[in-house]
Amino acid sequence: MKVLTLNAGSSSLKYQLIDLADGTVLIRGLCERVGGPDAVHKFDRGLGELKRAEPMRDHHDALQLVLAVLTEAERGPIRDLADIDAIGHRIVSGGEFFSESTLIDDDVLDKIAVCSELAPLHNPPALHVIRACRELMPGIPEVAVFDTAFFQTLPPRAYVYPLPYEYYTDYQIRKYGAHGTSHRYVARHAAKMIGADVYDLRLITCHLGNGASIAAVDHGVAVDTTMGLTPLDGLMMGTRCGTIDPAVVTHIQTRLGYTPEQMNEIMNKRSGLLGVSGVSSDLRAVEEAALAGNERAVLALELYAYFIKRYIGQYFAVLGGADAIVFTAGVGENSEYMREKCLAGLEPLGIVLDARRNRLRTGERIISEDRSRVKIMVIPTNEELMIARDVEKIVDELRLAEVLAAGADDEVEQTLV
Repeated sequence: MKVLTLNAGSSSLKYQLIDLADGTVLIRGLCERVGGPDAVHKFDRGLGELKRAEPMRDHHDALQLVLAVLTEAERGPIRDLADIDAIGHRIVSGGEFFSESTLIDDDVLDKIAVCSELAPLHNPPALHVIRACRELMPGIPEVAVFDTAFFQTLPPRAYVYPLPYEYYTDYQIRKYGAHGTSHRYVARHAAKMIGADVYDLRLITCHLGNGASIAAVDHGVAVDTTMGLTPLDGLMMGTRCGTIDPAVVTHIQTRLGYTPEQMNEIMNKRSGLLGVSGVSSDLRAVEEAALAGNERAVLALELYAYFIKRYIGQYFAVLGGADAIVFTAGVGENSEYMREKCLAGLEPLGIVLDARRNRLRTGERIISEDRSRVKIMVIPTNEELMIARDVEKIVDELRLAEVLAAGADDEVEQTLV
């Protein structure tokens, strides 16, 4: 089965075409700055990245460019769009509607739209792309894979906010989490690396990138996570502030006369590593500035690591210990400095990092000392493969149901004859 995975952002469209017969990625690409004058399409068919500056007024135009590259004469990985068996869409928020991936129909589209206020930068463009797929590739099954679905197992004590209860019952204000597809993938892969069943393990999974979250996974089930009603909560991130005293918001609004929209802009796009360091939202640039003696950059790194350490400690308590701590995503996979910094001093908990192993850059690996009671692991995330597998499962079930229904119709027809 060949599955096209699509991940729409506010001004981007990321994609892969995966052959699930052997897991081969036939092409991967990214349309960036969609809607802007400097839009660019980057893609790799396995022979190195190509880059094309191409106009894209919207996500519909971006998808048309993607499909053109997929079917490009002689060089495209497929000859015809009919070679695509199914499409998987990453959807950031499914609210309380969805606890698992699902085949997309009109009702699912309506519910994704209702959840747009919970993920305003991602759900609306995802809807745009789904509708464009229906127009440009009619008849090909489409599946929605929700970031929030993995966290529908959270107990009420973890997802209900201590506000008047009617805000939850009437307006569904609660913790939803995000990055669930990534947390689900690395939790399962960690179990394979350890040689155990994920349902026998207590795991703390750390998805650390420009957006970042940590999850507590108890015997295969998510029981807590750092992101909340929206992806703003929890860890300090590239441009997001993470958890702060809620009174800070009203204090700044009263003192400086800011509107809710301005405060949203400040907390989501001007805070985090960028806001504290004044240098960049990219951890690599902040590390370079810190090494050069920039005191604000040093403080930004200290804060970033402290947030991570604090939540690791919380989830260690929630789980009653841990069998492994997993690092993934851009920072988690590549920053030996940040891994060392956020785990420093946790040796009394049985968390002992091996400095030599931590410096290695060899893909998935265990970086704890042999004597460490808690394994420390680095696992490159693969959300696209997780999406493709969900799509395969749902489409196979759909086809089986169609075959069974056809068989039942044949039996009825024979009986009537």
